Amino acid sequence: MSRTFPSPRALARRLNPFRRPGLADPAALPAFAVPAGQVRELQSPEAFRATLLDLIAGAQQRIVLVALYLQDDDAGREVLEALYAAKQARPSLEVEVYVDWHRARRGLIGKDRSEGNAAMYRAFAERLGPGVTVRGVPVQTRELFGVLHLKGFIIDDAVLYSGASINDVYLAAQQRYRLDRYHLIRDAALADSMAGYVRTQFRDSDAVQALDRRPLPVTRELQPAIVRFRQNLAKAQYEVPVASRGEGDVLVTPLAGFGRSDNLLNETLLGLLHGARRRVVLFTPYFNLPRPVRAVLGQLLRRGVQLDIMVGDKTANDFYIPPTQPFTRIGLLPYLYEANLRRFARLHQAQVTRGQLNLWLWRHGDNSYHLKGMLIDDEVAVLTGNNLNPRAWALDLENGLILRDPEHLLLPQHLAEWDRLRAHATRLDDYHSLESPRAYPEEVRKLLRRLSRVRLDRLLNRLL
Repeated sequence: MSRTFPSPRALARRLNPFRRPGLADPAALPAFAVPAGQVRELQSPEAFRATLLDLIAGAQQRIVLVALYLQDDDAGREVLEALYAAKQARPSLEVEVYVDWHRARRGLIGKDRSEGNAAMYRAFAERLGPGVTVRGVPVQTRELFGVLHLKGFIIDDAVLYSGASINDVYLAAQQRYRLDRYHLIRDAALADSMAGYVRTQFRDSDAVQALDRRPLPVTRELQPAIVRFRQNLAKAQYEVPVASRGEGDVLVTPLAGFGRSDNLLNETLLGLLHGARRRVVLFTPYFNLPRPVRAVLGQLLRRGVQLDIMVGDKTANDFYIPPTQPFTRIGLLPYLYEANLRRFARLHQAQVTRGQLNLWLWRHGDNSYHLKGMLIDDEVAVLTGNNLNPRAWALDLENGLILRDPEHLLLPQHLAEWDRLRAHATRLDDYHSLESPRAYPEEVRKLLRRLSRVRLDRLLNRLL
């Protein structure tokens, strides 16, 4: 068997995120003390795009962008043009972009084979010269088993954080948008810490390759380097001081998480949920919660904690295929997630009926929903690109920012965000409000029956 493909036993170990983890104590986390006035929530993808371009244009020292991908489309080219313009205006400016190695070298799912976004990076470098380095980060030897899902744009002393990548729909460059959460934090120490992680773990690794050159190495040639890279990532964390909070400050802790064992991000998220006293608001784009998260949510409901979960309607899923278009198998995913939600709602129908559990479905035209994160007891906010699914829990490289705010200084921003989101969301009164699988299109019903017969639906839930 090829060494690039894991044995069935090794694959099972990677995919199984259900070992009972420890619960990190969030109160013991080191943190940066940041004045609350330096933390700002941006209200729309248009504001996110405008802020990103403004920060790039005004950058004086460094630009470090980390995202799953920077797409070869209008928005992606606009950002690349801005990066090259900033470098040309200030030659001493450090400009680096990190994207997933596998995602950058393939075309879009369901489209013709191509060189992917790497062809655009190379074309820009050939046309405009050196200075903007785009590197591919191979978290695993195959995309199916793990990708770069770390997020954060560090520009001088600002951290622009979102779960969004860079393309037309995330930046609302055309008619449609994909909604995420967007926050701007201005703090030099936090920015230094996040840039330092990228420099130490990515830039200095021989597994991480520049994508704007030809020929690119094949992934098989990088395998020994990727093994070492993964070993380092499993131990890596941001450098964070033990800071005391002053009046008017919030505590901000960046955390990285990789793998199913000793994953500090996972353990901290579980610890935060476990410590909730009154209310939890949870955002996830794909309702496919890891078993440890489902277990803690069940405990919260038994303790009387109010739980609000907002997901996208299946028609607001990235992979939804309208009935007017030819169906392909990737279009099964929204139905799998809706079936998961229906089972969860049915299991907890009593709490739904009495209003302790509120399940919200977001839908706005033909736009899509990609929100992640949590709000806990009006005191803690989790900003993350983590989808809170088994793949994020066990396979992908993730990160997040934990904001602790005992003075409730950021609460008005959180409440305003929650109000805006609910303007396009509907609360489920009953699990019957969700479409029954018996009413799904024939192609979907046929695939679901086939997968269920051999229990592959459970494997898909873990991988996708």
